[in-house]
Amino acid sequence: MSGNSMKRALIGHLPAIAPVDHLVHLFGFVMQHRRLPRRRHPLFNDVIHRIKASTEIVDPLRVYVTDKEFVKTFVRDRVGDEHNVPTHTVFRRVDDVDIDLIPDRCVIKPTHASGQIVTRKHGEPVDMARIRGWFALNYYRTSRERNYKNLQPKVIVEPLIFNDAEITDYKVFCFHGRPRLIQVDYGRHSRHVRKFYDLDWREQSFGLVYERGSIDFERPANLDRMLQVATRLSQGFSLVRVDMYSDGESVLIGEMTNCPSGAMGVFSPPDGERLASAMIFGDLTDEMLHTQVA
Repeated sequence: MSGNSMKRALIGHLPAIAPVDHLVHLFGFVMQHRRLPRRRHPLFNDVIHRIKASTEIVDPLRVYVTDKEFVKTFVRDRVGDEHNVPTHTVFRRVDDVDIDLIPDRCVIKPTHASGQIVTRKHGEPVDMARIRGWFALNYYRTSRERNYKNLQPKVIVEPLIFNDAEITDYKVFCFHGRPRLIQVDYGRHSRHVRKFYDLDWREQSFGLVYERGSIDFERPANLDRMLQVATRLSQGFSLVRVDMYSDGESVLIGEMTNCPSGAMGVFSPPDGERLASAMIFGDLTDEMLHTQVA
């Protein structure tokens, strides 16, 4: 068993109570960043940690949009169903999982977890044991992100959008209903690269977790519409990331991310965290920032 597997197994056996969750988050933060979370002059990861380790993470709205099926109802009600990725099938019980109900070109993922996905491009065999195993997966037990704690296990099947198995992800960081920073990801299933842009599509000099790479991403033709959609969806949240796809015409929402990188994301260069924090939080004082995310 690897070190990470042993750590997940240990965390999974700890009591499922908030004080223990807080200690797990604090320990993980210190081990990752080699410092305590800041109360004064908080940066990007400090603010996400504060959300994750506070009662804000179990706000009913945050819990609701965590579910990858329910978030589509939220999107439909806020901005219209045309901004949802279509749903082919939702398996609600392990016995319902049937290869005959899974199309040749699709994306399969659990609605109650993060980071798990199967992409079927050309009718290739599907690891059905893995998909059925998702019903026994409790993402909260290892992540300790309490918004996942009571989600019903389900598996959702969606078509490949824009007829493309390797599409560009646009992720808009919003602070109190205002888009602030855009993250662009490409090559999630091959060589993952990530870049950041401001709202005028000027590339930023920092990276987060993944290398920046040499790809020069073009400004989406419908960027203004993408930001309008992100604005409407982020109302009622302090900090939230609106994850979307676009072909220059359509805007489709992938999910709403409450705790990007789980407050564990490492910037390169390290000063990039300060730059990203200034773009997202602006000139708020410590007192105002604490109030807005508490």
